[in-house]
Amino acid sequence: MARDLGPKCRLCRREGLKLFLKGERCLTEKCAVERRSYPPGEHGRGRIKQSQYLLQLREKQKARRYYGLLERQFRSTYERAARGLGAPGENLLRMLETRLDNVVYRLGFAGSRAQARQLVRHGHFQVNGRRVNIPSYGVRPNDVVSLKPGSPVEQLVRDATDLTAAVAPWLQADHDGLTGTVLKWPERDEIDAPVQESLIVELYSK
Repeated sequence: MARDLGPKCRLCRREGLKLFLKGERCLTEKCAVERRSYPPGEHGRGRIKQSQYLLQLREKQKARRYYGLLERQFRSTYERAARGLGAPGENLLRMLETRLDNVVYRLGFAGSRAQARQLVRHGHFQVNGRRVNIPSYGVRPNDVVSLKPGSPVEQLVRDATDLTAAVAPWLQADHDGLTGTVLKWPERDEIDAPVQESLIVELYSK
């Protein structure tokens, strides 16, 4: 299974904002964006010539890194979103939000999406009572996501719930029972991803 193994803080610095790729560390003064708010590399503090294409590219990269997808995975998701009914950009965000790894993170069962992806990949979560180890699995309304009974990572998950301030409005979480329910499809105003999806649509429409 392909995944990005490079430094995470470098990605946040490149996009110029916190993507919360390292969980609790992003909330402390150790956050790289707080300490060095300029892009990484030798020319990080230089002047960058802006263009419409650059804005579109950066927005796509930001969304891809925020949700932890590689380029081929992201483009494949967009192509499926473009074939659906409604606005392609909103469809894209809805599909990204309802990935199982993202839902586990949104429910507060993991400190970061990377950790949620690993927990799902190792088979620690169930959907409607059935073990699912595919991070990209798309959940649907009324699906119930729960920690596998007897899982050795229960304490780790409980520690993550202690740091959770709020749960997305389209989800319902039971942190005592370590279960969560998908109430409905997320609306655009219920998705707090720092992304302008219209720029991504423009980029892929060329």
